Amino acid sequence: MKRWIPQVVIVGYLSVLMYGLFCHALYYKVNQHPAMYWIIWDMYCGWSAYETRNHVIGEGESGQYYQLAPGPWGSFKPHGDAERRHYDYTGLHSVRLALNTLRHTEHEPMARLLIVEETWPRKYNLSDELWARRYTERKDKQSYYQMRGIYTPDGRLTHEWPSWLTRVSQECVLDNPRLLADMKKGRPFYAVEPGSSRSRVVPTAYELPTAQ
Repeated sequence: MKRWIPQVVIVGYLSVLMYGLFCHALYYKVNQHPAMYWIIWDMYCGWSAYETRNHVIGEGESGQYYQLAPGPWGSFKPHGDAERRHYDYTGLHSVRLALNTLRHTEHEPMARLLIVEETWPRKYNLSDELWARRYTERKDKQSYYQMRGIYTPDGRLTHEWPSWLTRVSQECVLDNPRLLADMKKGRPFYAVEPGSSRSRVVPTAYELPTAQ
């Protein structure tokens, strides 16, 4: 009797994994239950080689720039060292933090609200000691800045751009002559990001202007 118990466990375990592979391949009921998170293959698909941070900025009518998140009452860090605004990878909710800060502070009239994404290679998060053990070159962290969204003072979206990873992947396709030729032969289509029905435009990288 002791022999069939591990056999049942092994068969059950492999059956669950095969069911997860089937659901992931055919996109069948992947969100049916929270437990599906543990068996479909894309449970860690959000991990990348880049670290991202969101900067929530208000531009006053005088040209002065204000940091609107975190607010003057302090920051909230739900997990680890990253503040809450950095978990808004889609860039859809950071403007709410800006509006909350404006409602509870005294300030000059705002001209617009800006959501700026900062990105850098995640390998630079290593400590100096670990960096020296792994790499021979000098640790020279360089951040890339790009605009994610421009809003009116009351929070209405006027311009929107995709994330850094989405933009880089798009540029890789546009820089490949073979893929460009395939695109011209194919039929036009609309690319929609999951969780957002708004169209997105490939932005031009720029450096964040220094706050006054």
